[in-house]
Amino acid sequence: MNIRRIWLDRDLTRKQQWSDFLINADLIPDDQLDYTIGIYDQEKLIGTGSTFRNILKCIAIDSSYQNENLLSQIVQALREELQEIGYQHYFLYTKPKTSKLFHSLGFTEIAATNELVFMEQGFPNFEDYLVDLKKHRRETKQNAAIVMNANPFTNGHLYLVTEAAKRSETVYLFVLSEERSLFDAKTRFELVQEGVRHLANVVVLPTREYMVSSATFPSYFLKDQAKASIAEVQAVLDATLFKEKIACVLSISTRFVGEEPFSAVTEIYNQAMKKTFGSELKLVVLPRKKIDGEAISATKVRALMEQENYAAIKSLVPPKTFEEIIKQKNK
Repeated sequence: MNIRRIWLDRDLTRKQQWSDFLINADLIPDDQLDYTIGIYDQEKLIGTGSTFRNILKCIAIDSSYQNENLLSQIVQALREELQEIGYQHYFLYTKPKTSKLFHSLGFTEIAATNELVFMEQGFPNFEDYLVDLKKHRRETKQNAAIVMNANPFTNGHLYLVTEAAKRSETVYLFVLSEERSLFDAKTRFELVQEGVRHLANVVVLPTREYMVSSATFPSYFLKDQAKASIAEVQAVLDATLFKEKIACVLSISTRFVGEEPFSAVTEIYNQAMKKTFGSELKLVVLPRKKIDGEAISATKVRALMEQENYAAIKSLVPPKTFEEIIKQKNK
């Protein structure tokens, strides 16, 4: 037996073999992968695992080789690859029936649904994140949450936050920490902070990897390319994690979202939240703010940036966001 790298983008024969192997293991071959290895018995693929950023995924072992300790070999090889590129904290998706195996290899469960278990290893971890959140907790009762990417922060976002602030004692406004946007996480966070500074009952917080991230909800960042079935499974996991582990720490009883006329994946997410939250958390869907009959969106702002139509952008975003857009133009 030997471990080899599988170059999915170069070797179509091996890719087909890998894909068939995963399907036989009741797993979906994933397109979002950086690195893939296989364990071979001569030319027969008997085990595989992959990484995407600091996430271990698509791990499977041939059932007739289950007692060969192949799982620990695959996980160790993937961890070594991640450590080589600088990661000390990793995430893992697995099925509920195999979570105990990964627990024995040092992974801790963060959240679970009927279809997925989301686990991690390394530091800083989820418990550290919850400790940080508690530092910002306010002693209020009618508390709400909003989660946004704000790429960039628009007057539509501001409208959503303002409406939530009118209806709540405290609004915890989470800004995605994921670096997969035109505007980097630090800039987006600062623009949101500046944009809501006048709203005294709004607390701006980072999501780290625990809300709408490459770890919890990778399909969110694929938008129109994402498969609806996969997006739904991930959306339910993300919503479950929020409901069971995060909302309770900040006594959040309501989550506000905007209507989603543009993105099918975001609409899947809204529906998954509604279903997952049930009667325990209230989901409030607000109509989008419109100008001249057209809903304001960050997508529209980015399209106008491409067209260098800065006059049209000015009415869609707060002053600080507009300053940042002009700054980016002049880089």
